[in-house]
Amino acid sequence: MRPLARARSVLGGLRARLILAFIAVAVTGAAAAAWASAASAGSSLLEEAQRRIADEIERKVTATAPSMPYPPDQAALDRLRTTIGGPALVTYGALRSATGPVQDLLTPRLRSATGETDRLLAQRVQRGGPKLVVGTPVLITGLDGVRRHSGVEVYAVRDLGGVQQQVDALTANASRTSALALPVAVLLALLAARGVLRPVRDLRTAARRLAGGDLGARLRPRGSDELAELAETFNDTAASLERSVGELARMEADARRFVADVSHELRTPLTTLTAVTEVLEGEAERMPADARESTRLAVSETRKLARLAEDLIEVSRFDSGAATLRPEEVELRAAVRDCLHTRGWLDEVQLDAPEEVAAVLDRRRLDVITANLVGNARRHGAPPVVVRLRGEQEWVHLEVTDHGAGLADEVAPHVFDRFYKADTARARSEGSGLGMAITAENVKLHGGTIEAGNAAGAGARFTVRLPRWTEVSP
Repeated sequence: MRPLARARSVLGGLRARLILAFIAVAVTGAAAAAWASAASAGSSLLEEAQRRIADEIERKVTATAPSMPYPPDQAALDRLRTTIGGPALVTYGALRSATGPVQDLLTPRLRSATGETDRLLAQRVQRGGPKLVVGTPVLITGLDGVRRHSGVEVYAVRDLGGVQQQVDALTANASRTSALALPVAVLLALLAARGVLRPVRDLRTAARRLAGGDLGARLRPRGSDELAELAETFNDTAASLERSVGELARMEADARRFVADVSHELRTPLTTLTAVTEVLEGEAERMPADARESTRLAVSETRKLARLAEDLIEVSRFDSGAATLRPEEVELRAAVRDCLHTRGWLDEVQLDAPEEVAAVLDRRRLDVITANLVGNARRHGAPPVVVRLRGEQEWVHLEVTDHGAGLADEVAPHVFDRFYKADTARARSEGSGLGMAITAENVKLHGGTIEAGNAAGAGARFTVRLPRWTEVSP
């Protein structure tokens, strides 16, 4: 797997997503809490500074205003400005007394609002750094006891840089606190992911055991949450599957036992029947034509029935595990030649075996393998049928090739299935329909392999590979 694909696979896993989600939530929560705390503390500092500045200016104005002459002259405005201190502006009509950049920071809105209210107003500005601009009218009390505007307005500017530094320090501390929360969040995420993923891993392991054929795989539910319900559901499903498979296995065993029993029961009467029909076959030449044809048909069908019974008995031995090997020393070329000679195929089949090949195999099962493959090639292929033998140090190879149309792609995977018919329109075949299945079982019993395909420039080809030195049972 490429590094990029592997990284995507890891990051896309449930563990990685859980950890990342937990870290994201933890860090976001810590950052939000820190930001809210810093913002609240900063706001409190600024409000406290504003209140302190406003109280100071209001106190100075209140202390100085009663001693001012009215209408005030320039000297009175200068004394009031000096009393306030710092950048300040005192106005009365066209008279002005100013020091510092008050005019530049004073907004028309604050100027207008100060002229219309009877209390102190404050506005924060950011020009040249954080500053607080304060505006307040000077009130006088008339002879009727009513307080009214004197026409004197006082504006003052105070620097909030120190307060802003304190707010920045609080924000920085909050950021560091959030950063310190990250390792703790990772540790908690790992612990949480481990607790959540443990049941998932158990479920995966049990599912793999179940898929591998272990129908007794079960989970132990823990707690009463959704994962525990999932474990109980899995156990119920596995138990139901185990019951169904057990029932199917029992039915299959019963069916196989039935077939084996029937085949055994039929073998004896079929043997007798075969002997009788062979006697009739010897007398067939002296029978009338109709009787002769019927006799030959009866002989042929009886032989097919007897062969089917024998094949069913052989298959039942494989299914029940009763089939065993009887290895013996065999010269492969001679054994195959004897097989062909016994069946009268020696003149029809080309044997390509340049040298003797000594091996230890079950001679009878080797004969069955050879006879079934060659017989199948003769029935369904076209001459010449070629049998090739080769020997290696640990294996022997037997290859049967015909020169017919070959195997269709959809047929090759099913050639060794029981009672498989490549042509469904063909109602009956000359064989029992079990020959190739028995061949494959015999090869498997030896510990070998068999493959079906097509040869280049020829027809179907069956390739058998058998262990050359099959161990002899003690």
